[in-house]
Amino acid sequence: MIIRSAEFVKSSTSLKQCPEGTLPEFAFIGRSNVGKSSLINMLTDRSKLAKISGTPGKTRTINHFIINGEWFLVDLPGYGYARVPVKLRDKWISEFENYILKRDNLVCLFILLDSRLAPQASDMRFIDMLGVNQIPVARVFTKMDKISMEILNKNIKAHDKIMNEKWESLPVTFITSSTKKDGREEILDFIENSINIFKNGS
Repeated sequence: MIIRSAEFVKSSTSLKQCPEGTLPEFAFIGRSNVGKSSLINMLTDRSKLAKISGTPGKTRTINHFIINGEWFLVDLPGYGYARVPVKLRDKWISEFENYILKRDNLVCLFILLDSRLAPQASDMRFIDMLGVNQIPVARVFTKMDKISMEILNKNIKAHDKIMNEKWESLPVTFITSSTKKDGREEILDFIENSINIFKNGS
């Protein structure tokens, strides 16, 4: 897939505020500071499409971007650490989970995982929730350029072991580096194929 255009559409604080759900959507989510904005900018080849911040929990809304006039890329709030009151954080979680569970045109949810880390409890709980609710999901391991292949493979195998205990099959998995653009073509090809399936099935 060639990215010809990528434009911000709107930020929403709830599902009902989101754009009309007629186009296929691909959403990105992960723990705070996992490199989500960098990945989105790398995929779209736009250095400032998604705002990058050194402050964890910066994304606080459901952000829609229209790509090539054909599909939506959705930047969801990170879960985990954020310097905000607990009530406000819980409200974010409630709203983005509502989006994930009820957005009919959500073709795939990309969950970002820091490849430098062993499996994190918050990631595993969130992935389990997606599995229970049969949400189409793909894993994206980020920051692969920051570690050796040995550690990378070790951490991925650790994730696989935990998921194999509950999942019948592992989701599609991508390994990425935003600085080196590793994984970009694979993710965009996956999105393009998924869009074709979405169109043929609608």
